[in-house]
Amino acid sequence: MIICKVAGSIVATRKNEKLIGSKFMVVEPLDIRNEYGKSLIAVDQVGAGIGEVVLVALGSAARIGCDTPDSPIDAAIIGIVDQVNGLE
Repeated sequence: MIICKVAGSIVATRKNEKLIGSKFMVVEPLDIRNEYGKSLIAVDQVGAGIGEVVLVALGSAARIGCDTPDSPIDAAIIGIVDQVNGLE
């Protein structure tokens, strides 16, 4: 998992049939200094909003987390962060 900030949303009316009904969000990975990395597109499983800090699963963990092991998902938002403790 990685920690990210939701930067925006994506609308795709034409997509793989296994992704119909999925909400897509643009997420930007954060490091402990709150600097942004490369943007990703993630399927939103928890109803995250723009500006929220979220947990993102990647690769096969994303597909399993979405309960769709045979779908073309490489990143999924699986949690919304309420608080981070212990980082400098």
